[in-house]
Amino acid sequence: MSNTQECVDCQPESTEAPQETVDISSRELAHQVESETVADPLNPATFIPPSPLPTPSITVEFCDRCRWQHRATWVSTELMLTFPTPAIKAITLLPLNSEETGGRFRVWLGLPEQPPRLIWDRKVEGGFPELKILKQRIRDNVQPGKSLGHSDKKIETAA
Repeated sequence: MSNTQECVDCQPESTEAPQETVDISSRELAHQVESETVADPLNPATFIPPSPLPTPSITVEFCDRCRWQHRATWVSTELMLTFPTPAIKAITLLPLNSEETGGRFRVWLGLPEQPPRLIWDRKVEGGFPELKILKQRIRDNVQPGKSLGHSDKKIETAA
């Protein structure tokens, strides 16, 4: 059983004719945003991007030249499934493509009113994160009491 609610906007579309897509220049868009006072969920001119990103959030930096996009998206999907909203409110993939960032694979955790915390660095740790370990590190910072089920670390008990 899932603890998430079903989104009413994800329900099948009605049989009404689809609305036309309108191409708007950035200048027109800025003017429309300034002039409109009522938010319209179907009008791109009223959309406001999240800034700064909501926290807690995760950023996955990866070397695009090493072709690690698939690994980064897999890690982000696993983390979103393990820590659904509100535990983690955003996951950002940040492809990097320069000499200085060659071979990079880092996972950062952003918490409210704190600087981002490095959770994993491929070069420091000697390889890619095992998801079990990565999830435990994030859980320990975001939801310390949460059980990760079969992938959770074993707690030693005194005999």
